[in-house]
Amino acid sequence: MRVGVPKEIKQNEYRVGLTPASVIELAHHGHSVVVEASAGAAIDFPDEAYRAAGATVAATAADVFRNADLIVKVEEPQPSEIGLLRFGQILFTYLHLAPMPELARALMKSGVTAVGYETVTDASGGLPLLAPMSEVAGRMAIQAAAHALEIEQGGRGLLLCGVPGVASAHVVILGGVVVGSNAACMALGLEARVTVLEARLDRLYQINDMFGLRLGAVFSTRKAIDDYVREVDVVIGAVLVPGATAPRLVTRAMVAGMKRGAVVVDVAIDQGGCFETSRPTTHANPTFVEAGVVHYCVANMPGAVARTSTLALNNATLPFVLALTDLGLHGALRANAHLRAGLNVHAGAITYAAVAQAIGAPHVAAERALGL
Repeated sequence: MRVGVPKEIKQNEYRVGLTPASVIELAHHGHSVVVEASAGAAIDFPDEAYRAAGATVAATAADVFRNADLIVKVEEPQPSEIGLLRFGQILFTYLHLAPMPELARALMKSGVTAVGYETVTDASGGLPLLAPMSEVAGRMAIQAAAHALEIEQGGRGLLLCGVPGVASAHVVILGGVVVGSNAACMALGLEARVTVLEARLDRLYQINDMFGLRLGAVFSTRKAIDDYVREVDVVIGAVLVPGATAPRLVTRAMVAGMKRGAVVVDVAIDQGGCFETSRPTTHANPTFVEAGVVHYCVANMPGAVARTSTLALNNATLPFVLALTDLGLHGALRANAHLRAGLNVHAGAITYAAVAQAIGAPHVAAERALGL
């Protein structure tokens, strides 16, 4: 199969779909790879490294899209890339379509087969292609919060860890799965006071086993959220409904009741955000202040540490890329129900129920769309 890797063009995005090491694996399996010039240059994967791995380097994105059966990306296709997609081509990338109905409909119109990293599952019910970036984002959320607490950023002028004789900041984390547990680990490592609010009782027991009495593990209700966010210094939004729009757990009124200079970090912004006051920001302008509260809502947080993120992501995606190339689309999705769960769009149909519901489109089951 011919695999294409375009350069990411979303603002402040420096990750790349395949590393040279992944290209070597694909070449070993008998597949060809075309990479857009300078696709990995910003993170020290120069064109020469791709050529040495066996890839062809193309001058433009159009050359990549034209010559590939499978496009491997990181971010959702941008407007200039939509027109380069064609019927029957496979797109394998993060999609996050639920809050972006225009993109979903554009993909339907293109006839492309779009498999979203964020909805591929595993045998334990996890999201193995979202997990690496969730780990990165969870850890980065605490770094971002610590910086935003500084008075020059609009924050309360607090040191997250405090000093002897001065209390550390109190961090509340909404959601205790991958993002939340990684955020908790970092916050505890910096000696903050940490409370995790989680609605799944079994997960609360797991969090308690992981961290013990070093943090508070609280069952999440609307009242608990309201009570906690008004009293703390940092709130991390770490909730996720796979493939669907994030629930708005923190209302505008709750934010208005927070301490002046408190910080919210909305890691769920890729799926619409879990704070009513959130709106997407960029690495160039990562924060804004509303109701006296600093908001950090960068939609591609792992892009700030793009080399680490790319390597972690490729570790997870490569087996699925090899399945798609070795077995073909139908063979790979027939053989692996977890990869099939990643199918969001096929031949003009929305094949992921939560996306169909979010954008008001008919849902066609993946098995039916593929004729399996």
